Amino acid sequence: MSIINNKNIYRSVLIGSFILVNILLLLGISQVLEYLNSGADRSTILHLEKTTEDTYLPKVNWVDLINPGRKIEQNTLHKIEKDYLLSWYVKNNAFDSNTTKGIEDFYTQNARQNLYKNIKYNKTNGITIKSTTIKHFPELEFYSEDGQQVVFTDKNVVEFQKIYHNDQLITSIQDTATYKVMMLLEDGFWRVRHLLKMNPEPFKTDTIKAKPVYTTKGNQILKNNQPFILKGINYYPKNSAWDTFGPLFNKDTIAKDFDIIKKANLNTIRIFIQYDDFGKAKIIQEKIDKLKILLDLAEAKKLAVVVTLFDFYSDYTLESWTLTHRHAEQIVSVFKNHNAIIAWDIKNEPNLDFENRDKNNVLSWLEHIITVVKENDPNHLITIGWSNSVEATNLVNKVDIISYHFYNDIKHLEYETNTLVKATKKPVVIEEFGVPSYGGVWNFWEGSDKKQAKYHQKMQNYFKKNNYSFMSWTLYDFPHVPDQVAGKWPWQKNRQKKFGFIDTNGKNKPAFQYISN
Repeated sequence: MSIINNKNIYRSVLIGSFILVNILLLLGISQVLEYLNSGADRSTILHLEKTTEDTYLPKVNWVDLINPGRKIEQNTLHKIEKDYLLSWYVKNNAFDSNTTKGIEDFYTQNARQNLYKNIKYNKTNGITIKSTTIKHFPELEFYSEDGQQVVFTDKNVVEFQKIYHNDQLITSIQDTATYKVMMLLEDGFWRVRHLLKMNPEPFKTDTIKAKPVYTTKGNQILKNNQPFILKGINYYPKNSAWDTFGPLFNKDTIAKDFDIIKKANLNTIRIFIQYDDFGKAKIIQEKIDKLKILLDLAEAKKLAVVVTLFDFYSDYTLESWTLTHRHAEQIVSVFKNHNAIIAWDIKNEPNLDFENRDKNNVLSWLEHIITVVKENDPNHLITIGWSNSVEATNLVNKVDIISYHFYNDIKHLEYETNTLVKATKKPVVIEEFGVPSYGGVWNFWEGSDKKQAKYHQKMQNYFKKNNYSFMSWTLYDFPHVPDQVAGKWPWQKNRQKKFGFIDTNGKNKPAFQYISN
């Protein structure tokens, strides 16, 4: 009897398991069908959503949304814009890798055939094209009643290309063109049907230029049209080296430091904004708020501010350009009318990346960032903080002030500075200089408080004699120095800790009496 009961139990278990498996299978199939019928997100399938957010964010400004068809819904417009930008991203990647990955998902059958031909030709002839679009100004012309077709003109698309033959750079091209675009909704996806390239059109921007406080004339900086000799210092708050806008940010601490600086007969500070710290392409509002507090304090204390952007940034590849553009425009547009700012310093010592990141890449990136800054803030001056006077001749025609860092023997100061003034016919600022007071084994016992004071005394004599603009390094000694600044070894860090005019206990060092002239 027990044997029969066991058989019945086994039979019931098997039948139940069979029914359960079939139910789960049917549910799974229905979910897949629902996913496909609703229009699977191709950006998810191709892992493009996060990829494009991390690498491709061109500026898009819809100029006009009035059209003779049905009114376009905001959600639909977002989907069209998203798929349109992804089509550019996929096309750029295809011409870079000479593969067709993703083309079918963002272009209709007719449109993709031309792309396939171009890719095949380039691959056969050893041609690769790295490219990115920087700006799009689409104007809606038609959106069909059935919501299946959209036509728009993308005006004055700014595109930058680098063309290679057998991995050798042949040429770099910036092109501005207008595109007539037709997109069709197929299986829930917006695909490009036509992309017709045309000549660019006249386009007006809304940027209004205010009356700037700081200007230049010849080799002079002017403040309210009067000559201005910049006497400054590179500034980090005490105990916040390379982390000005971090958790130790304190308004009262900064205000006290500004009083010290002002009473020392200085009129300018230089501060640093780190790309990662401020949120990369999506600026963190808390950081903007802290920057405003600092700038407002500087204005109240009558201190000018040189704001150095992109500190610790070193990715100059085309695919990341749009991210850095968004970063720069968000910051400078907020403070385009702030009276404390004398200049935007695009990058600290970018020439140190020439060897590892390719000089042409670095210079191209700098030139485009300068354009972005000027477009979003026409009211402030532009400079670049070169690590030496030789490299400071790069992009002379793109900047307003020539800035270089001087850590050579004092006897070369006049020659290097006067040579730059003569060659560029622009204001020259010695943006960094100094020596450490550290005299331990890692500095071969060469430094001391006394030697540091003597060095600054000599430098100030030269500055006064020649009316040079200067910014010393730096107000405070640093108790800690990050590895990314000077390296991890003690012979690297210990010297960097002791450049200040005020020691870690808050006591003025002998050099402080020569902080200005």
